[in-house]
Amino acid sequence: MEFSALLTSAGINIAVCILFLSLYSVLRKQPHNFGVYFGRRLAEEKFQRQDDYFSFERLLPTAGWIVKAYWCTEEEIRQVAGLDSVVFLRLFIFSIRIFSITSLVCVFGVLPVNYHGKEMTHNHIPAESLNVFTIANIIEESRKLWVHCIALYIITISACILLYNEYKYISRKRLAHITGSPPNPGHFTVLVRSIPKSDNELLDDTIRNFFVNYHGSSYLSHQMILRKGHFQRFVDRAERAYRKFVRVRLSVSERHGRSSMSRCGVCGVRASSFQLYRNKFIEAKKADLTNPEVVDAQKNCPGALVFFKTRYAAVVASRVLQSSNPMLWVTDLAPEPRDVYWSNLWIPYRQIWLRKLATLAASIVFMFVFIIPVAFVQSMMQLEQLKKMFPSFTGILNKSFAARVVTGYLPSVVLLLSLYTVPPLMMLFSSIEGSISRSGRKRSACLKILFFTIWNVFFVNVLSGSVLNQLNVFTRPKDMPTMLAELVPKQATFFITYVLTSGWASLCSEILQVYNLVYNFFSKCICCCQQTTEYVYSFPYHTEVPKVLLFNLLGFTFAIMAPLILPFLLVYFCLGYLVYRNQILNVYYPKYEMGGKLWPIMHNTIVFSLVLMQVIALGVFTIKNSPVATGFTILLLVGTILFNEYCRHRFSRIFEAYSAQDVIELDRDDEQSGRMQEIHQHLQDAYSQTPAGEGSSRSGGSVPIELILEDPAQDASESSQELCDTVQEASEAHEHIVEEGKAHSV
Repeated sequence: MEFSALLTSAGINIAVCILFLSLYSVLRKQPHNFGVYFGRRLAEEKFQRQDDYFSFERLLPTAGWIVKAYWCTEEEIRQVAGLDSVVFLRLFIFSIRIFSITSLVCVFGVLPVNYHGKEMTHNHIPAESLNVFTIANIIEESRKLWVHCIALYIITISACILLYNEYKYISRKRLAHITGSPPNPGHFTVLVRSIPKSDNELLDDTIRNFFVNYHGSSYLSHQMILRKGHFQRFVDRAERAYRKFVRVRLSVSERHGRSSMSRCGVCGVRASSFQLYRNKFIEAKKADLTNPEVVDAQKNCPGALVFFKTRYAAVVASRVLQSSNPMLWVTDLAPEPRDVYWSNLWIPYRQIWLRKLATLAASIVFMFVFIIPVAFVQSMMQLEQLKKMFPSFTGILNKSFAARVVTGYLPSVVLLLSLYTVPPLMMLFSSIEGSISRSGRKRSACLKILFFTIWNVFFVNVLSGSVLNQLNVFTRPKDMPTMLAELVPKQATFFITYVLTSGWASLCSEILQVYNLVYNFFSKCICCCQQTTEYVYSFPYHTEVPKVLLFNLLGFTFAIMAPLILPFLLVYFCLGYLVYRNQILNVYYPKYEMGGKLWPIMHNTIVFSLVLMQVIALGVFTIKNSPVATGFTILLLVGTILFNEYCRHRFSRIFEAYSAQDVIELDRDDEQSGRMQEIHQHLQDAYSQTPAGEGSSRSGGSVPIELILEDPAQDASESSQELCDTVQEASEAHEHIVEEGKAHSV
């Protein structure tokens, strides 16, 4: 590819970015789009009324959102969106720092060396082949390779220092999150599965007797996981109808004001009233052990939630074997209530390992099947192959501008569109796998998408020159460094255009919220539906984290191979930092908290990228016959692996378990302050089952009702009994009026 084709692709993507950002700055000001661009803020501000008036200023693009997103502090973001959003943004901060250093070293040091590597007559830069900017332009046994070796050391040492500081900083944040957050019911609760069943007693009694016998001093109570009955489903439907009613009530109150005569028990009841009915119903059902329906339900019970008096007791019970048979009385620390994935709690524990094997096999098969569209994308970059595949388009392809667009822009677009099928499928695999928490399911999907992306986007594109090249990876693993050293510089042009398309353009698509914008337009303008969307979206960490980590991998692997990619990556990270800060503050709502557990995945992937960069450099120095540079690279490779091992032993367990010191101190503070009794009372009602598949938005979750729907009449009753009394009084009044009307007519 010529440099002019790269400029064509860059020009198209820059135009798309400017267009999308301008549209966003205009569309976000329109009142009918507030639900699209301010979903989280509308939810937390209780749907405050927005004036719908015309203003010419609304039609002018502005950059005020950039200033607001930039100046928001990290503590404000943590309070608004949780620790996970802070960890995600710290990944961007690390990327900006390391690639600023890398760009300075490689663009001003390595790039001129690559360009003048061979004695040749250079053309005008737009007509130059991009190969002259890569390390392939260096002759063998050249002393200039020392520049690449020194750059490799500077990049690796800088990355390790920054990674260590980030790991240390985020570890402190996680510990502060654990000790400084309000009491979490999940810290007192243990999920017990694979409970042995007995014909002589109910499962409820079996659980109680076991934990009283072996954990009598710390056992508090338990709650069985039961499937839904008919009455419970009726209560859930009534709750949904109630939410819709309150939304209509709020909308009318905001438009016309609230009259004191319009208050009643219906609009004065809190949003959790139906939840109280559900809890009372469950308790009544559990107490009536002679009910045949309850007996049958307990026979099919997949597990139970066991509550302990202290955090320390719950942590110990979740870590030790409860039985000499490891497949019985299996315990895990329960997720927090809003994070529980109830559907997977019904999966028998003995099926979990089979499901994991099946989903792993399916993921691997899909990874290899996806080689077909990747190979097609690579064939699009070869103009001669395109003419053979599509002879009818030969005339169009002979035109220089059309050829530059087809070979420089379309391949990355086709690959980007193909990758949109991956996240839903990997999320499905993670659900089938059996994760007991929504955050665990999202972490599992994140790992699957990460492996898939690195393999199919990087390795398959690099090795897709021929099928034999792909087979050589498995038949000659020792030759992999030299093979990558030969093939990686040749694919530099494709990955530069991929950064432009999948990076820049996708960021602008993210901030514009194209899908939600179109859905909102059709629902309000075409279908004339004025009802506000009931749910907001959670942040898609499982798709965005692999994407950012892939760009880190591309930046490291091409740093000394083809430094021309680095300025485009740096622009992506700077723009992404602003875009995602804006989205976290305005659009996405944190429906559950992972406690920063994504950072070890980020750290390990970045270290893998550093190792891959060094392995490819090792192959290059071997091909170029530079044994001294090869020896120094081997030392750097060993040092990087040792650094990762130190970080793993120093920090990783902080993200995997709770320390006895922290949980005991928390228990002592709660006991001394007298809060422990209140916490124990709250545990009984903290976990409430919802029907599988319900209570979720298109993004896979829902905002807690207590957060979205507050009482519109603040001084009205908060009792669910008053709801019934009010409805009864209203019906009696109606009957009295009807009787009076009949008497009057007589």
